[in-house]
Amino acid sequence: MEKIDLKDKYLKFFESKGHKIIPSAPIVPENDPTCLFNTAGMQPLVPYLKGEPHPEGKRLADVQKCFRTNDLDEVGDTTHHTFFEMLGNWSLGDYFKEEAIAWSFELLTKHLNIPVERLAVTVFKGNDLVPADTESAELWQKEGIKEERIAFLGEENNWWPNMEAPGPCGPDTEIFYWRSNEAVPEKFDPENENWVEIWNNVFMQYNHEPNGTFVPLKNKNVDTGLGVERVTAILEGYTDNYKSSVWQEVIRKIEEISGLPYNNEENARSMRIIADHMRAVVMISGDEAGIKPSNTDQGYILRRLIRRIIRYAKKLNIDINSTWEQELAEIIINKYSKYYSELEKNKTVILQVLQEEKIKFNRTLEKGLREFEKAISNLEGNEINKEIAFRLYDTYGFPIELTEELAKEKGLKVDIEGFKQKFAEHQEKSREGATQKFKGGLASTGEMETKYHTATHLLNAALKKVLGEHVHQKGSNITAERMRFDFSHNAKMTDEEKQKTEDLVNEYIKMAIPVEKTEMPKEEALKLGAEAMFINKYGDIVTVYKIGDVSIEVCGGPHVSNTSELGHFKIKKEEASSAGVRRIKAILE
Repeated sequence: MEKIDLKDKYLKFFESKGHKIIPSAPIVPENDPTCLFNTAGMQPLVPYLKGEPHPEGKRLADVQKCFRTNDLDEVGDTTHHTFFEMLGNWSLGDYFKEEAIAWSFELLTKHLNIPVERLAVTVFKGNDLVPADTESAELWQKEGIKEERIAFLGEENNWWPNMEAPGPCGPDTEIFYWRSNEAVPEKFDPENENWVEIWNNVFMQYNHEPNGTFVPLKNKNVDTGLGVERVTAILEGYTDNYKSSVWQEVIRKIEEISGLPYNNEENARSMRIIADHMRAVVMISGDEAGIKPSNTDQGYILRRLIRRIIRYAKKLNIDINSTWEQELAEIIINKYSKYYSELEKNKTVILQVLQEEKIKFNRTLEKGLREFEKAISNLEGNEINKEIAFRLYDTYGFPIELTEELAKEKGLKVDIEGFKQKFAEHQEKSREGATQKFKGGLASTGEMETKYHTATHLLNAALKKVLGEHVHQKGSNITAERMRFDFSHNAKMTDEEKQKTEDLVNEYIKMAIPVEKTEMPKEEALKLGAEAMFINKYGDIVTVYKIGDVSIEVCGGPHVSNTSELGHFKIKKEEASSAGVRRIKAILE
């Protein structure tokens, strides 16, 4: 099959249409409490979709690193992934439906050579609140899509984000491809699974007002998304994503290391899980946010991924003590460094994270196996109860399928329903503690969040004064109630240091310093000494926020216009976050 370099073709095409190619934002959202990872291409661009001007202009295109946890347990089949890449082109109050549809059609049919006969589209059918999107349907027909290949669907399919959400919203039009060797039917039936969605164009043309009405936006936006993995597989003629050029090298290496073939379904499932999770681990641990395996937040997900990799490597009889994980990680680092230079820069860190976690989990696995043997020797009857199954999961990191497998070998059953109930209770507790992190959407930059965002700049500056110039921001998490700020520092702060830092921030607030915003070339900003947490994520032109002589940072916003608006700053807690990183929790009163 011909290898398709979809990313290059896509970005070059939109560059030729006057789009500025912007770098991917980090996989861990910067100053965004709504979720643990960036889950879509639009997420890092929310402030600009809401009206803030982007320093690179009104036409943008990118390939964004994305990660979703909701598909974790589905990985292992032919189509699901945790980490994926999302291609997007954006119009921030510039072009609208006519150009977006024409360019989508041109790229697919002229540059990617997809026959128009294999394409179909859906558009919004309208409801009591908003009329049908007949304009998009007419534009598709103008391009050459027949009327019988256009389906009008309801809000659950063709409206973004949903009819209840306040703020910017609008209809979308999705493009489908006929992925089958059977003859393409004349009429498009969206229920037929051979029609696979490949591209989505969202037209943000309304604002959902607090009174429930939908008012046309003055500045209309286009937000698109095209998944690299799925579309590459389609273009290369595969129904199994893992057979495409995205994955071939890694899968071949796993076959070589294990001495087993991919064309056996049981092997294939384990190989897909190892390949998917290994790429996700490289991307998360190679990100500038410095995520390390832990028992909370992103670190917990990272740890879980590595443990699953090891578990499935054991299933393939791979020698866990060999350097197999380093070999696989290096293939991924080499393949993706062209797009994400931080992977090469943080290569040592990535390989170290994998090796250390492997050694640690290997020990836990052995302890867990001993615990399992002990539990079944005291068993009454032939069923492993929910308490034992959950303890093996919670304390020793045993996935339930591992417990099931071990039990099967001994002729025992497992109380799966009981385990699911215990697991659901555990998830509910975790969810209650992390509600803020999973909300997502456009509604999370209110007045208090803006104040806390500005306060992170003052705290960063104060910490440099009190602790030294080695202090750099490593991440932050903001809600309307509080801020959390991670920074590089090796020791626990003394009470005196905390008090000095708090006093200094309050002094900056009392000084009523104006917050100035300027746009300038990235190199110039760095020469001025501007702090930048993820300098690689910014394009050639950056937005710099200057707070008198106190702080100068490259940042995406939003900020207050004067420090006096912040109120009184109070540090509530200072603790360790990960190796060499401390965390401050603070409030504005």
